[in-house]
Amino acid sequence: MKTLLAYFQLMRLPAVFTAMSDIILGFLLTHGSFSPPISFALLLIASASLYLSGMVFNDVFDRKVDAAERPSRPIPSGRISTQKAATLGGLLMLAGVGAAQTVGTQSLIVASLLVVAILGYDMLLKNTFLAPLMMGICRFLNVMLGASAVAREINLWVKPQLRIAAALGLFIVGLTWFARMEAKDSHRGHLIGGLLVINSGLGALAWMLATYPWPRETNLSMVLAAWGVVALTINRRLVQAILNPVPQNVQIGVKTMLMSYVMLNAILVFVWTANPQYAILTAALLLPTILLSRWMAVT
Repeated sequence: MKTLLAYFQLMRLPAVFTAMSDIILGFLLTHGSFSPPISFALLLIASASLYLSGMVFNDVFDRKVDAAERPSRPIPSGRISTQKAATLGGLLMLAGVGAAQTVGTQSLIVASLLVVAILGYDMLLKNTFLAPLMMGICRFLNVMLGASAVAREINLWVKPQLRIAAALGLFIVGLTWFARMEAKDSHRGHLIGGLLVINSGLGALAWMLATYPWPRETNLSMVLAAWGVVALTINRRLVQAILNPVPQNVQIGVKTMLMSYVMLNAILVFVWTANPQYAILTAALLLPTILLSRWMAVT
């Protein structure tokens, strides 16, 4: 059990459910339901596998930094060897691409782009100013992966999925910027910059919720109220971290944003489908995230 827990910690298992919420949203944007179910299930597998591989490779390439800043992590603590971690990351990545290829050409293309973005971030760009942008691109592509189960002759890169994926990607750019120094006392300038980008993403989503010609009638006031609750929850934690930028406050802020991200996807699912069951299913992904985060880190 200790070995299994170490692998779960290496993969940051609680956060994988945020990636699954992208697939639910993206798939419903292009299909309106979970049919065909096999394609939907394969895209969930593809997304989860690629996300987990990114977490594993992140620790493989960061093992020297983690030895100094986070020595309790599985690789620097010696619970998992670098070779075993790299093998696991490679197998997960192959599984993700294989599942996407089974769905179709468009899914394979998006999954391949996602692999490039993941490795680009983990291997080359994580410690550069481009790191937040690359992480936002990863999340953008993950939403598009959910939307990708369409025929090759259909243009995947159109609204609404393109705009929604871009807004969610912008939110993740800000989150990554905010989290860059979470292992030690953060610089307030970085945190304020992250807050501004995060709220730009939230603002773009609010603008779409209020103005986009959604295919089904919804109670716009209720939807915007739900969005407002999520936005206030996020900003409360961000302001607390800015006022006292110690690792604990910043990490709580990051954890709050990841969980709130699932709720943003649930709101968008509800607006697009007007189906409360689909929205509840999306929001329910918070439950395993919350439960598992008691035993292992989300970030």
